[in-house]
Amino acid sequence: GALNDSSQVGAITAIIKAFGWREAVPIYVDNQYGEELIPSLTDALQAIDTRVPYRSVISPLATDDQIEKELYKLFTMQTRVFILHMLPSLGSRIFEKANEIGLMNKGCVWIMTDGMTNLLRTLEPSVTDSMQGVIGVRPYVPKTKALENFRVRWKRKFLQENPSLFDAELNIFGLLAYDATSALAVAVEKAGITGFGFDKTNVSSNATDLEAFGISQNGPKLLQALSSIRFRGLTGDYIFVDGQLQSSAFEIINVNNGARGVGFWSPEKGLTQKLSSNSTTKSKLRPIIWPGDSTSDPKGWEIPTNEKKLRVGVPVKKGFSDFVKVTIDPKTQETSVVGYSIDVFKAVIEELPYAVAYDFVPYAQPDGTSSGSYNDLIYQVFLGEFDAVVGDTTIVFNRSNYVDFTLPYTESGVSMIVPIKDSKKRNAWVFLQPLTWDLWVTSGCFFIFIGFVVWVLEHRVNEDFRGPARHQVGTSFWFSFSTMVFSQRERVISNLARFVVIVWCFVVLILIQSYTASLTSLLTVDQLQPTITDVNLLIKRGDNVGYQKGSFVLGILKQLGFDERKLVVYNSHEECDELFQKGSANGGIAAAFDEIPYAKLLIGQHCSKYTMVEPTFKTAGFGFAFPLHSPLVHDVSKAILNVTEGDKMKEIEDAWFKKHSSCPDAGTVVSARSLGLNSFWGLFLIAGIAAILALIIFLAVFVHEHWNVLKNSESSLLSRIRIFLRIFVSRDLSAHTFKDKGGIQVHGMGPTEASPDSRYPASPSSYSQHADSHFLFYGEQGTPRTESGNSNHNPNSQAQAPPEIVSAVELTNPDQEIARSPQVVRENN
Repeated sequence: GALNDSSQVGAITAIIKAFGWREAVPIYVDNQYGEELIPSLTDALQAIDTRVPYRSVISPLATDDQIEKELYKLFTMQTRVFILHMLPSLGSRIFEKANEIGLMNKGCVWIMTDGMTNLLRTLEPSVTDSMQGVIGVRPYVPKTKALENFRVRWKRKFLQENPSLFDAELNIFGLLAYDATSALAVAVEKAGITGFGFDKTNVSSNATDLEAFGISQNGPKLLQALSSIRFRGLTGDYIFVDGQLQSSAFEIINVNNGARGVGFWSPEKGLTQKLSSNSTTKSKLRPIIWPGDSTSDPKGWEIPTNEKKLRVGVPVKKGFSDFVKVTIDPKTQETSVVGYSIDVFKAVIEELPYAVAYDFVPYAQPDGTSSGSYNDLIYQVFLGEFDAVVGDTTIVFNRSNYVDFTLPYTESGVSMIVPIKDSKKRNAWVFLQPLTWDLWVTSGCFFIFIGFVVWVLEHRVNEDFRGPARHQVGTSFWFSFSTMVFSQRERVISNLARFVVIVWCFVVLILIQSYTASLTSLLTVDQLQPTITDVNLLIKRGDNVGYQKGSFVLGILKQLGFDERKLVVYNSHEECDELFQKGSANGGIAAAFDEIPYAKLLIGQHCSKYTMVEPTFKTAGFGFAFPLHSPLVHDVSKAILNVTEGDKMKEIEDAWFKKHSSCPDAGTVVSARSLGLNSFWGLFLIAGIAAILALIIFLAVFVHEHWNVLKNSESSLLSRIRIFLRIFVSRDLSAHTFKDKGGIQVHGMGPTEASPDSRYPASPSSYSQHADSHFLFYGEQGTPRTESGNSNHNPNSQAQAPPEIVSAVELTNPDQEIARSPQVVRENN
């Protein structure tokens, strides 16, 4: 009827997870009772990412000196979370010794299993005084009326049999024994067992009394009946799982002048303040008084030194002091450590939920020079000389074998740095560079297309677009191209043409302004390009390349295939700049390889001279180093995220890098790239749609007005098309631009331009001639005049046209034959 020890593992791990402790040390007795819990406890801790750095096994026969020696070993470790699993006889001695040596002070965490928690009332007051702040786990026994009645009856019976004992109480084991007896009785009845028989076993004379017992004949039936029993006993629900009695819930108590309940744990609800509550509160347990009478949650670890300060190693270097700069006062020998990395570390430590004391220790010789490379500095943490390393230390794989790195706090990667040169070309064809060839071609095609559209819309009503064919073509294209400088002289009369020209002028305005801006930038802005972009070309030409002294970049360059004789070391960005100025042929370098933070610092101070180019080799960036499995790594990494995502990181970067940068802001840099069609295709689309829409409307109206020409079935198709085209190229004398001011309108038709089918007279405007010199008009008095209305007395004028030029009368009857004899008809409006 005893509870399964592993059933309390869930409650213990839930407590550790709730407080975020990253390490825990189990302390257990060296016997079967102690060892049964440890495998399941270790697996459960690993499942919540809590490490078990050490297991403290104590013999049940250990002396006080042996216990003290083991506890001092725990004292020298960082972990301050201990899980005690043993009975009170040994556990009480451990608590007294732990209190003596300081393991019950502020910052320590002690969690007891039910082995001691169930028997707290049996401990001496001196023991409980040394256990103040301890957390205990024990099966939850609900307070029911049946339980209270049983306790009263049991106490009355016990006092009758033991009158000398006044303070007797029935603990959990007595209640379990009663429930086990009840369960056995129920199982016997359920299995229908009426008699008990035992099979004799062959045992030696040295066998124990238990081994001398026989084997029950009803054992299998009784075992099956017990496994299926479900009933509510004094201790709660009585349930067997895999033959082990399970508890449905555990109570969490805090030893503080007695046992004080602070919460519960159940498999269904986890940690809760009240077992019956279904609400989830932020605080899963009631306030706890920890060892040392502390009310603040312990962080679960301490620095195992008397000073309680971290020894933080920092690198000592000549160049790139913006990251870490170590200064030693020659008089007072006081050390000053400043820099970007130092400020980030200080900001991160301030973000931690607990205080961490530290001292910066330069990794230097007595004369102030560096004691070794960054790899040597990192290795000192592994040797225990430093508790951490802070600086511009890059997170790389081979270093992670000796230390644990936090999350990076800088940009990652190694890039190639090369000089830049002005690639601006001052040639006679620079004016073509602002636009790409496809934009030039598209613009030219649209100028021709718009000129054609305007001619189609204007040539029948506008004298500016009439005349000989060559003149009309030239005028149309002249008008279109003159819109580039908005100097077109020709009037636009029709509304459709005006609509097209308005849209086209808008397109031309944007195109010209963009061209002007791009040409200006091409002629005035420096066109800086890297001198080299290919690593393989550097290797092939045998150029010298540089790298920072002590950097792991040397290994990358060797892997790429660079000759070690071509690798040049520099200690600062000033030395790197000098090497670039010399050039590879004079002992300098053609390119440098460095981490991105260093590269940005170099470019920031020489932005017009160098740039970063591909390839970029991936690294993890700068991080802080701690000993392997240090509990600080997790907390510091979370604090780094808080700092980098907030405004504090920007303030630190501006303080150390922006003040040294001679580069202009990114927003003031002008781009000088050629403009392509992809930037203007929307404008051309609008102009094209407007022009095509105007053409469609014009042709639809024109065809509707002269549909009688096309539908005449008496003429051949070719004749009808010829007449229709002749009408299209001729004037529209019905337009207001050709109406005479006096109200007289005469249509002239030469004999050569009569309709091929003399039986069909065309519409009034059909006979107006496209040749301007062949039109003759007469005023009201019959005086010959020109189209413009002025009297013409010049003997060479059109008034003296050959007699075969005749005027045609507008016919009211479409079937009337056209007279071919010369005649002049005057028509009054």
